Amino acid sequence: MRPPEFWKANASGRDAALMLRALLTPVSWAYAWAAERRIASTRPRHAPVPVVCVGNLTVGGAGKTPVARALRAKLGAHAHTLSRGYGGRIAGPLRVTPDMSAAEVGDEPLLHARDGAAWIARDRHAGAMAAVAAGAHAIVMDDGFQNPSLAKNLSILVVDPAFGIGNGAVFPAGPLRERLSAGLSRAHAMVLLQSAGAEAQAPDWIAGLNAPVLRATLAPAGILPDRKLVAFAGLARPEKFFDTLAAMGARVAEAVPFDDHYAYAEADLTFLARMADDHDAMLITTEKDAVRLTPEWRARVAVLPVAARFADEAALDALLAPVRARMDAAHG
Repeated sequence: MRPPEFWKANASGRDAALMLRALLTPVSWAYAWAAERRIASTRPRHAPVPVVCVGNLTVGGAGKTPVARALRAKLGAHAHTLSRGYGGRIAGPLRVTPDMSAAEVGDEPLLHARDGAAWIARDRHAGAMAAVAAGAHAIVMDDGFQNPSLAKNLSILVVDPAFGIGNGAVFPAGPLRERLSAGLSRAHAMVLLQSAGAEAQAPDWIAGLNAPVLRATLAPAGILPDRKLVAFAGLARPEKFFDTLAAMGARVAEAVPFDDHYAYAEADLTFLARMADDHDAMLITTEKDAVRLTPEWRARVAVLPVAARFADEAALDALLAPVRARMDAAHG
């Protein structure tokens, strides 16, 4: 699903869809009430190891996965990742290996599996316990901030400053998963993750957060092919990928957006390949999109990986220090 235009903070005129937003507002109230009741009425179960949750306030992507990968790298090989496995058919708990398919386990867990031990589980507590049984000394959750079933020791919100909280309304009238004040009250820290080359000021609404704010950049971690490119991406905001390519000086002949977690059909990829041939160009996409391609198509498409680079590594180390201390105390 692509975010509708009226979710954006600066939507105006016809894009603001004022009548539609007004009609959806009562549904938003019910959605927010249900979210708050679920969180308030659920007694979280604890894992025997520290749990770090990387989540966001809005529907769609804000950069949780790159941040979760960066935190996991900081915590070391005994930190396992845990995801719901969105888009995959397997409920878990299941340890993910890189040779599995996105149709089975979702796309983001396959990226985590490249870094080390990665798990999927719709029951987050069961997934955490499976990881602990397999030797996890810490759990890094990719998403799950609004899921109260597993107790978190450190909850970090990731925000894309370019989109922020959109129009500030709760789904479906806006992009928020819950009321802003409710989400901010549970966060232990926030990461403002902006695209490479972007300049963004801290938003005014961040004043409601009584926690550290870290800045990071979603930076390219690869080299571009030296030729014209046809770029495609199935992300919540595919324009972020296209902007990254532009900031790198890529010669992009065409930029083709798809819906988030889009399952590419043979016809889609054949169409893209013909477009690239017409421009004497090469196809390029994201890591997250590449894992949704068949091995045959993956061999024909260039991939540009990205990584979250923190402006203040010492601040990140300080944030993770209690988690590290607990890991060291338990396992030496």
